[in-house]
Amino acid sequence: MQDLKDKTIKELAKDCRTVEDVHEMLKNLFKDTIQQLFEAEMDDHLGYSKHSSDGDNTGNSRNGYTKKTIKTKFGNTELNVPRDRNSEFEPQV
Repeated sequence: MQDLKDKTIKELAKDCRTVEDVHEMLKNLFKDTIQQLFEAEMDDHLGYSKHSSDGDNTGNSRNGYTKKTIKTKFGNTELNVPRDRNSEFEPQV
């Protein structure tokens, strides 16, 4: 596990030249991680994964995204929060 962690850090850091680059990379990593969590929560909420035919004719499905800006330790971050047709999805993150 440590080897994978080291490889990931090296890959993320290869384009960083300044401390500001590191902060921007961390901000983007945070944003991408939250986005993936939202997608996983939506999959769980609906009971099927994105683009799966299991969701056909279920009465509820994905319905785009709502943009939200949150304040983080890395500054303001704009996120795309998924929506469902029945407006029942509430992210837990």
